[in-house]
Parts: sequence; C-alpha cells; structure tokens
Amino acid sequence: MRYTIQIQTPIGPLLLAEENNALTEISFAVKEPKTFQAGRQAESVEQETPLLLETKRQLEEYFAGTRRTFDIPLSMRGTSFQKQVWDQLLTVPYGETITYGEIAARIGNPRAGRAVGMANHHNPIPIIVPCHRVIGADGRLTGYGGGLPIKEKLLELEQKHRGTK
Repeated sequence: MRYTIQIQTPIGPLLLAEENNALTEISFAVKEPKTFQAGRQAESVEQETPLLLETKRQLEEYFAGTRRTFDIPLSMRGTSFQKQVWDQLLTVPYGETITYGEIAARIGNPRAGRAVGMANHHNPIPIIVPCHRVIGADGRLTGYGGGLPIKEKLLELEQKHRGTK
C-alpha cells in the first residue's frame, strides 16, 4: 500500500509518498494542487503515517535552516546507473554545488554528464536527495524538476543558513 500526504512549504505544496515504511517520492505540485509530476503506480491512500509525519517535520526544519541532513529511510526505484547518481547526490554537502561532469567522474563514467542530468531529472525524492545542488559546468543553474525558480530558492536557502546552526 502506498500512503501519501500533501504538505505546504515555502516552495509550494509537496506530495510525500511512502511504501513499506520507506519514503518513495516527493513530488512538486504543478498548477493544480492535486496534480503532481510523478505518476502513481500503486494504489494510494491519503493518510498521515509516522514516517510521513517525520518526513514533514524534517522538511520543515530544513526550510527553517536548522536541518542539514535527513535521516529518513528511502526506497528509490530506478536503474543501477540512476541509483549510482542518486547515491553520489547524497554525498554533496549542504550549501555546496557540484557539476554534472563531476558526478559522472565520481561514478567512473566521466563522459556521462548528460546521462547524469537525466538521472537527476528522474530523482523521485528531490530535496532529501539533493539534485538541486547540481549545476552546469559553467556554474549556471540548469534544469530542475520543480523548475529553476525552486532550484534557485533551495540553493539560496542553503547559502543563507550554511554558516549557522
């Protein structure tokens, strides 16, 4: 069974989803509050579970600038390549950025910058798996599932709170 809740955040509403006691998805709302980017494969029930409430609490702390890392059990569905990329995203420190090419080099495939970008695009758990910290080789912000304004807000939030705690 898949459980979901919708929460309000400084970057807009987010849908949180859990299956088998692990977070499986964070989706950005698109235009209408009940329309989310990621499709729903499993039967869903809107219900506050202890894990979803803990995820909400940790996200609230993140947006308040008091949380740098998350300790939520994650279950991410994807290819082995995508999982390698997502694992690398978890190593990028709060308030820092990395390029697509640097991620590609870290996973032993230095020519896979575009593929890293596609893996980021398919990241089912943004913010917690911080794909917003990946930037273009020239230092510019490039694609983000929630849109570039949200990516910019997340990076600004982290820069603002980077030296505090």
